Amino acid sequence: MTIAPLMLVVDDDPAIRESLGRELEASGYTTVLASDGLAGVHAFQTHAPDLVLTDLSMPRSDGFELIAAIRATSNTPILVLSVRGNDADKIRALDLGADDFVTKPFSVGELLARVRSQLRRHSGTPPTVLAFDDLRIDLERRRVVQGGREIRLTPTEYSLLELLATNAGKPMFTDHIIARVWRDAPGTTADTVRVHMVALRKKIEPEPSSPRYIVTEPWVGYRFIAEPVADGLQ
Repeated sequence: MTIAPLMLVVDDDPAIRESLGRELEASGYTTVLASDGLAGVHAFQTHAPDLVLTDLSMPRSDGFELIAAIRATSNTPILVLSVRGNDADKIRALDLGADDFVTKPFSVGELLARVRSQLRRHSGTPPTVLAFDDLRIDLERRRVVQGGREIRLTPTEYSLLELLATNAGKPMFTDHIIARVWRDAPGTTADTVRVHMVALRKKIEPEPSSPRYIVTEPWVGYRFIAEPVADGLQ
């Protein structure tokens, strides 16, 4: 199971918001939608998306305020979509930290090309193997070795481990985990995540009751706490 990049779409026009969501999902991305800047900040903090697409002119809190709020804590790529095509708005958005600017109306092909470009720019060259204390995760072969023995994981267990390990040290919200691993499938709850996490810990933790790798963050979700072994990354 490959984890799809998560897109946050912020626009006060429900038709545009939902249309963008459908187009992105049809292209293999996962999406979360928000109707203005305030809702966008909340969604960003809850879901930790890989990229943000935002309008500028919105009620309560506009796109400029959203960009500033995100840039205060994160380098997540931001793509501005707006009918405001004048240079002053472009400069202001970019000065606040936006990465790119697409003026409405735009073609879906152009938008998807801009999305791919931003994801490439911010991804760098990811390692093919994640190495931690007594744990190695081969991302290309989807092979997990703990304590010198290969561990057989279900696709869901592997996706959970991959998501947490590639974000080592970062607390992951339960809602974010559901969005990335289960793609917000109906009926997926915090209990669903907990059950699979228990099964995963039994397979990879030397002592599941005293985790070395994955700990529970009360009221938040989970965190992969092991530090990467620098010379084990390939």
